[in-house]
Amino acid sequence: MPENFSESERATLAPYFTNLDRPVFALKNLPETVKGALFARYSRYPGTLRRLFLDEFAGDVAGFEHRDVEEAGGRAEQLYERIFLGFGDDSVAQLGGAHVATEFVSNVLTKLLQRPRLGAYLEQSTRYIAYDRPLEGTDSYRYYSDPELGNEYRESLDQLFEIYSALLPRMIAWASEQFPRAESEPEAAHARAIKAKALDLLRGLLPAATLSHVGIFASGQSYEQLIMHLLAHPLPEARSCGEAMLTELQQVIPTFLTRIERPDRGGRWIEYLSARRQAGERWARRLAQEPADTGPYVRLLHVDGSEEDLLSALLFESANQSETELREAIAKLDTGQRKALLSDLVGTRENRRHRPGRGFESVRYRFEIVADYGAFRDLQRHRMLTVQWQDLTPDLGAEVPEQVELAGCGDEYRRALEISASEYRRLAEAGHSEAAAYALCLGYRIRFILDLNARAAMQLIELRSGREGHPSYRAVAHEMHAQIAKVHPAVAATMSHVDTETEPRLERMLAEMRKS
Repeated sequence: MPENFSESERATLAPYFTNLDRPVFALKNLPETVKGALFARYSRYPGTLRRLFLDEFAGDVAGFEHRDVEEAGGRAEQLYERIFLGFGDDSVAQLGGAHVATEFVSNVLTKLLQRPRLGAYLEQSTRYIAYDRPLEGTDSYRYYSDPELGNEYRESLDQLFEIYSALLPRMIAWASEQFPRAESEPEAAHARAIKAKALDLLRGLLPAATLSHVGIFASGQSYEQLIMHLLAHPLPEARSCGEAMLTELQQVIPTFLTRIERPDRGGRWIEYLSARRQAGERWARRLAQEPADTGPYVRLLHVDGSEEDLLSALLFESANQSETELREAIAKLDTGQRKALLSDLVGTRENRRHRPGRGFESVRYRFEIVADYGAFRDLQRHRMLTVQWQDLTPDLGAEVPEQVELAGCGDEYRRALEISASEYRRLAEAGHSEAAAYALCLGYRIRFILDLNARAAMQLIELRSGREGHPSYRAVAHEMHAQIAKVHPAVAATMSHVDTETEPRLERMLAEMRKS
């Protein structure tokens, strides 16, 4: 039913709502704290949101768009103090958010920033940006540095970037010979694709200290959790970033973060996170065994759910029977009927974004993966799964890409890996165990877990197997698909947009042609 507002009420509402006549509308020109408080009160208010605004908020925020933040939002602050802090209603902190840019952060820190599930992230890519020149206006390459790490650290990382810079034009020349431009390919698109190929092949030389930019959009609740995890982390860069984020967010969503600086709330929480980490490290040392030498691998450690679970879950929302009754009916179907049932329920998937229903979440897979850090950093960004990872060390080794060897650049690549591992060991022996990973090239391997349901697996595998993807994470996606096929061939068969081609090629060519 449309609401009736007087002319004066419409004038009051107009700056803050996208329309005044329809039941679907958006808020605008209001601080995040006020929007969050407005929705928090909404849950206990018998009327509409716009009427609530007129009754209880308009007097406090009127003319906000022409005033400073400190001059408005008094009622919102009071409401948060009562609901959020007084009663611990964390859902209130999900009702407002903010955009934050974190610039010139190491690739070690980018993984910590992107760990929360409930956030949106964009990261500067090492695949499409060359790191062959110093930062503008300086003589320093783009890597994180701290005077406490010593002059040897800077000398070692400078050598890594110098090797990378020297090899880049050689790899571009080699790729140009191996992948000559076809008549149908625009010259500019081909040149960009050639450069992308060279950058792909050499990104394993870049150290984990390489600087990047990360853009984040998240709710107040997500920022609260992220900042406390950063403040509890032993890495100085992480704690410094946590403090800086808190300072900046206090200017836009201050009340969402009130608990962090309270000793009895955030203080105790940070202590708990730190103690939990220390306990894990203590027990890991106690139970440690001599590590076995290993190369890259993908292992399916555990499977939850069966074909019956999947089919009954897919049917559940369309049926008027219990899941038990559905399972009994499905058990009577033969193999061909089950195949036809699954095919109908999944439907015709014209592209990888067409995914089946929530029933696919009834089946889960837990993978243990050893892959280079570059592949890990791309796979880690997927939100709808559980990802856990161990520290980056040189223990699991690194390899020179085959095409780098073919280009005659293998010896220099190996020299960079040796410089990297040597500096890692020096830093660790000097007491900088947390910072030692900065020195390691992205080509070194890391062990991590991906625990995900079949629906999330479909999204990850089809995306990361795409022809434009980096070969290292494409290999992981292919092997995940193959191992799912061994235990659930019907599930693997629904992943119809997996790109299984593995021959050397100019991965970015199609994308670059679309841009021409």
